[in-house]
Amino acid sequence: MNLDQLVAIDVHTHAEVSCRCEPDDYGKAFDEAAERYFKFAHRPTIPETIAYYRERRIGLVMFTVDAEFETGRRRIPNEEVAEAALENSDMMIAFASIDPHKGKMGLREARHLIESYKVGGFKFHPTLQGFYPNDPMAYPLYELIAEYKLPAIFHSGHSGIGTGMRGGGGLRLKYSNPIHLDDVAADFPDMKVIIAHPSWPWQDEALSVCLHKPNVYIDLSGWSPKYFPPQLVRYANTQLQHKMLFGSDFPLITPERWMTDFEQAGFRSEMKPLIFKDNAARMLGLTG
Repeated sequence: MNLDQLVAIDVHTHAEVSCRCEPDDYGKAFDEAAERYFKFAHRPTIPETIAYYRERRIGLVMFTVDAEFETGRRRIPNEEVAEAALENSDMMIAFASIDPHKGKMGLREARHLIESYKVGGFKFHPTLQGFYPNDPMAYPLYELIAEYKLPAIFHSGHSGIGTGMRGGGGLRLKYSNPIHLDDVAADFPDMKVIIAHPSWPWQDEALSVCLHKPNVYIDLSGWSPKYFPPQLVRYANTQLQHKMLFGSDFPLITPERWMTDFEQAGFRSEMKPLIFKDNAARMLGLTG
């Protein structure tokens, strides 16, 4: 990334629409429920998202979510996201998503994506993928990520996906309690662990894990900052000021809304450059 040309780095953006694959209408009820919950409708293509961020001079980390095992729905190819990042390397990094249930085939794919496509990290969604992050099933994948000293981002807390659906769409919130990441961070100290989102209703667990483990960070995506729990803002202003990362969850929340609401959320002024860009640049290995 060309850091001098960027005003911020958004570490949490979604690849929503493929330009290579037809949309998979299987599980469309999840889309409809999410649109009601998040109050949005337009799902941009990958090039549209990149153009949107380039116009605003915001760097981005983009990923799809591989939940094929749990939902039966085809993912957007990791290669499509990774190639877009290679073509826009001045302002974009791709993270890959591989469901841990894919075992050795997933390991083969992960190594190929790192070595041939230069992916910069990995995305996991325990609720959508149906696994506890500290399940030994996932450890071979973490070992590979740690081998290359890459970060891994984990959804935490409540999930808008499935909210309001009969039985929550069969998805289980228990998998996304951030306390399960304490084992992961302890067992893989060379892998940076990013706890995504304010982790309601387990915010204190997330703060504790982040405070205790040097390799753990928190991204602030998925919520407007004006709704952040007060203890999250308090720790961002003090002991965890170098471990908090700007993320929007685009297109569910726009970076403009997030950045505007940040100004009214009680953060100290000196936190802005750290949270908006500097912490992410260091975590991603873009600076010393």
